Amino acid sequence: MTHPLLERLDRIGDSLSCRPGVLALLGVGSCGTETHRLDDWSDLDFFVVVEPGAKARFIDDLGWLSDAHPLAWHFRNTADGHKALMADGVFCEFAVFEPKEMDAVPRLSARVVWKRDDVGDDIVEYGKLPTPPGSQGETWIVGEALSCLLVGLLRWHRGERMSAARFVQSYALDRLIELDALRNSPAPGDVFSVDRRIEKRQPELAALLPQLVPGYLHTPSAALAMLDALASRGAVLDPTAEAMVRRLAKT
Repeated sequence: MTHPLLERLDRIGDSLSCRPGVLALLGVGSCGTETHRLDDWSDLDFFVVVEPGAKARFIDDLGWLSDAHPLAWHFRNTADGHKALMADGVFCEFAVFEPKEMDAVPRLSARVVWKRDDVGDDIVEYGKLPTPPGSQGETWIVGEALSCLLVGLLRWHRGERMSAARFVQSYALDRLIELDALRNSPAPGDVFSVDRRIEKRQPELAALLPQLVPGYLHTPSAALAMLDALASRGAVLDPTAEAMVRRLAKT
């Protein structure tokens, strides 16, 4: 049975195929080559590739999209496209590109939903593959994690509680997720967001999240939990930096 989002994407392709100036419709993310990830909570991500000079027309007038299904709300979130909510609750995020722009677009597991007959199959081979998380190496990951803990706790003591929470419970956590992935080689995740599907991909680390992300009022305890989690995964922690983090977290 075809997933409803894929059927919706096919209808968008049908709508676009009737309009001059369209070269292709590409599904990306879970609507691209990773359709096995689709579930009841997925959104609809896609690219529309158009002829030179046609981009503005397809961004300014979304009739091609509402013809596939009525829109309840939308707004232009980038120079290239919109985020949109369809009347039945399907959330979309899309961009419109001309061929000359595609080389600068990160490649996102794209799948051809529809293309004009004169367009080659290699249209999905645009741009560069994004740099995978953790590719900077373990020394960088651990150094960044420690730096985020230090900056976060210094801001905590200054009274910048929100900024402190971000540095410790978000930025440092991202680096911990990358280190854990280096150790355990989970299934491939989202190259743009290391926390996506962590509950399934890295369940042992996910079990620690209540301690690692305890909330706005508990950043010092989060920093200590982060140090312990880094150390338990074999991180080589600079003793001076670690000692300062522990001192700041306990005062």
